[in-house]
Amino acid sequence: MIAPARPSEATRAAVARAAGDLGAAAVRQMEADHAWFRSLRAEDRSWVGLVAQAGITSFLEWFGGDQDRPAVTADVFGTAPRELTRSISLAQTLDLLRTVIAVVERDIAGLAVPGEADTAREAVLRYSREVAFAAAEVYAEAAEARGAWDARLESLVVDAVIRGEADDSMQSRAAALGWGAVTAVAVVVGSTPSGATGHMVGELHRTARRIGCQLLVAVQGPRVVCIGGGVEDPMALARALDPHLGQGPLVLGPAVPHLFAAGRSARAAISGHTAAPAWPHAPRPVPADDLLAERALVGDMPARNALTARIVRPLADAGGGSLLETAAAWLDGGLGVEGTARALIVHPNTVRYRLAGIEKATGYDLTDPHDAQTVRIALALHRLGPVARVAPR
Repeated sequence: MIAPARPSEATRAAVARAAGDLGAAAVRQMEADHAWFRSLRAEDRSWVGLVAQAGITSFLEWFGGDQDRPAVTADVFGTAPRELTRSISLAQTLDLLRTVIAVVERDIAGLAVPGEADTAREAVLRYSREVAFAAAEVYAEAAEARGAWDARLESLVVDAVIRGEADDSMQSRAAALGWGAVTAVAVVVGSTPSGATGHMVGELHRTARRIGCQLLVAVQGPRVVCIGGGVEDPMALARALDPHLGQGPLVLGPAVPHLFAAGRSARAAISGHTAAPAWPHAPRPVPADDLLAERALVGDMPARNALTARIVRPLADAGGGSLLETAAAWLDGGLGVEGTARALIVHPNTVRYRLAGIEKATGYDLTDPHDAQTVRIALALHRLGPVARVAPR
């Protein structure tokens, strides 16, 4: 490989004397070419000017010395705070680099002694390539740091939602994540896939964005808790997230109006995820409300109360208690229409009529195995009374 030509001492001296003028010219050109640069805060413009001057100074040192391995990251971008990456995007930074390089390339040819203009331009191009790579590295590091910080914030917000800690701290963290005014929230809980989870979390976020939702994700041991915001169809969200989660239950909590009411949805979904193995043929995803009986078996008191409100109370109130009596006879006897009719001393058509009434009053069809199991557990818990305790040994 042919080594690049070295500039003469006269060219290096002339360029070095013009360093300050090159920096000032670069800043003037940035202000002329980029309206967004003129709209920056004075402090940010000052930092950008320092970066430009540092880049030109670093180039001059490299231009007159060892050109084999220019270490530009610390020299050029070390003068500005990392927070500057939040004010100026990578695309804008590259625009500024193009402007500075164009100014240096334009002026350096006039500073070089005759016959060395091409050598000086080649040096600018080689150095500008290194600066561009250094800029990309700075922004990549900043993005990684922001990603890690956002992931920690997400976990803190999700944990606060589950515990029901809707305080100012949670509100501040949620606002930092862009969730200050998010409505229409639903929680999806699935199993953690084997292996690394970083890729999975990214896929979940991208999937939610594709369907127009926001998402908070936290991996909590064997389960993944996903809080969706701006959700028009909660079941569609759960189905979209399904391919990225591990095998096992996938449970959808009830929809709630906003993040500060999401604790109810999260706790229902987590309880359903824990209890779902009791229903081996549960669909995936399955609403947490379809797992009320299974959740009641693992001690979920809201689920037990919901069984009473949705099943026992409507049956007791309808038909003077005849529907409750018919449901108990049907489930306890297992005798079908004819046998239940004999047990109740009524006509079989009366039993059929009452079965239809039970479905209308509760939404549960006693001829469906899982619905029948749910009503059976609801009646069993009702018989135990409001506070059932395990007998001491």
